[in-house]
Amino acid sequence: MVKDIPDFSLEIASGTNLVAGVDEAGRGPLCGPVVAAAVVFPRFDIEIPVVIRDSKQMTARQRAVAYEWIIANTTWAVAQCSPAEIDEMNILWASMCAMERAVEKLECNPVFCLVDGNRLPQKLHGLTVVKGDARSLSIAAASILAKETRDKIMSDLAQQFPEYGWDKNAGYPTKSHLQAIEKYGINSHYRKSFGPVKERIKNEIKND
Repeated sequence: MVKDIPDFSLEIASGTNLVAGVDEAGRGPLCGPVVAAAVVFPRFDIEIPVVIRDSKQMTARQRAVAYEWIIANTTWAVAQCSPAEIDEMNILWASMCAMERAVEKLECNPVFCLVDGNRLPQKLHGLTVVKGDARSLSIAAASILAKETRDKIMSDLAQQFPEYGWDKNAGYPTKSHLQAIEKYGINSHYRKSFGPVKERIKNEIKND
């Protein structure tokens, strides 16, 4: 049973109609970019005929249907930070940067941002909301776009590097993924500052 159904309460409380929900996907994986999305609904009394909630509580089919509805009925943007940028900044600041980029790419200029989590990116004006994708429809919509976009990126990369199973593990450190890294090594899509990858590099240097 889903306990938390997001609504527009936080958006309405902001006092403006131009509210962007902002969320990211991909902090934990060992490879691929971190992806952020920003979503602005045209109005808060809009009829929503699809399921929109925390993307982790949705089935793949529900996310796919919601994704298509969101991109057709809202103002939205997605942005990312590459593995190299993640290694340079660290994953926290890369996530903040990706969220700022997503908001900057919006065709409208939101007056207020609702950001999932407990840290507000420096360039954004708004409010942080812990577990925001369970409370705000705008954040929930952003979480769906971010996850669907990142999953698509990893599925496309899996066509080039099928040995890692990125279409199934999305780059997360599953047992089979770690075994694949041990067998095949790493490539430019890996985050070299992340523990298992860093350890692999250290072992390769040691064995040279």
